[in-house]
Amino acid sequence: MREDSPPAATREAAAPEATATFLAQRPRLFALAYRMLGSVAEAEDLLQEAWLRWQAAERDGVAAPGAYLARIVTRLCLDHLKSARVRREHYVGEWLPEPLVESEGAVPGELAQELSVALLLALERLSPLERAVFLLHDVFEADFAEVAATLGRSEAACRQLAVRARAHVKAARPRFAVAPEQAEAIALAFHQAAREGDLASLQRLLAEEVVLHSDGGGRRAAALNPIRGRARVCRFFVGVARKFGGGRPPARFAWLNGQPGLLSLEHDGLPQSVTLEIEGGRIMAIYLVRNPEKLRHLEGPPAPLSRA
Repeated sequence: MREDSPPAATREAAAPEATATFLAQRPRLFALAYRMLGSVAEAEDLLQEAWLRWQAAERDGVAAPGAYLARIVTRLCLDHLKSARVRREHYVGEWLPEPLVESEGAVPGELAQELSVALLLALERLSPLERAVFLLHDVFEADFAEVAATLGRSEAACRQLAVRARAHVKAARPRFAVAPEQAEAIALAFHQAAREGDLASLQRLLAEEVVLHSDGGGRRAAALNPIRGRARVCRFFVGVARKFGGGRPPARFAWLNGQPGLLSLEHDGLPQSVTLEIEGGRIMAIYLVRNPEKLRHLEGPPAPLSRA
């Protein structure tokens, strides 16, 4: 033990204060981990590990707990991504992030700028270091000196990583906000048209250049590659409706990753989420998550989220 380490009794007495500090930072830490990993479950697991490390740390020497905890979480995420990258390279079909249901009182338009599926997919295409630099500096407003200390890189290297990351991410941010009432009406109309195989209604709702992304993870039926164009996407949903004889399993509207979406139980009794990207009153992109491993967290309360 170091001579300046506080005795065990002193550290134990400080536990309530340490808990309060961690809980105050937790929404921000979750937002960081979720953006890094695209997984609610994995983000929660890493926050548990961060909490254990925070409990064991010599906290008297920590001048900025928020920065210290962000450093722990970032490094845990980078270590995790080394193995996650291997898993995703062997993933069956398209990989989509786990959908995140907004916490009560969240503003959909604001969160869409930070958590849209398109933005998370853009982050996924970055290297882990580029992703970490972009999030720490551009999203969470850490200065480059702090980012460099967190990543063990020079400030100049971190600035270069940030430039490359911004170039990839810029186009992925939603360009137009949609009024909540209009978004819900379009989502529910889409649900009805897709379940009934109503070709005319689908054609009215979908943009000409619409893209359908689906993620079954090899566990449930899903298109292995994106389906592009209104005609092909319409054929897909009409075909599904014919296969299952129409009918609409119960569904509820929800804001997922800051965008309008639907949560439902399908004909096979398993959950499904649909997130819609809407521009100019038309659906531009559809993100369909069917992999049950990515939907387990939706059975419980939504995770807290920071808008930082």
